[in-house]
Amino acid sequence: MSQDIVIPPAMSLSERFERGDLFASPCPSRDILKHVSSRWGVLILIALRTGTHRFSELRRKLGGVSEKMLAQSLQALVEDGFIVRVSYPVVPPYVEYSLTDMGEEGARLVAQLADWVEQKTPAILEFREANGAAQLAEQKFRDD
Repeated sequence: MSQDIVIPPAMSLSERFERGDLFASPCPSRDILKHVSSRWGVLILIALRTGTHRFSELRRKLGGVSEKMLAQSLQALVEDGFIVRVSYPVVPPYVEYSLTDMGEEGARLVAQLADWVEQKTPAILEFREANGAAQLAEQKFRDD
């Protein structure tokens, strides 16, 4: 019994560009991946899973993020459609951020990765310590 091999038709350059190809340097999906997977992008998405937050609430919750970095990260996630920014015309300015449906989906996925990292942290730290000791011993051997 013979099986037919189906070879898909080659995609045109425009089709590949529209579809996305992370391995191609000009692909816009790389920027999106950078926004979603950056340290602050991940933490923002996870923080917003609990609901709508103001800028100052997010800054306190994230701990260690500068105002500039938080503003840039939020802006990128808003432009990508993961977050909704609502500004109220009052003094002082009152701005809230919340996840879109697509943001909810992305947040769920990065939260799974973050949970895995948290679970593996003790083993990773142990590996680092053991590997660091081995590298020090190797360096000492070379120096002698």
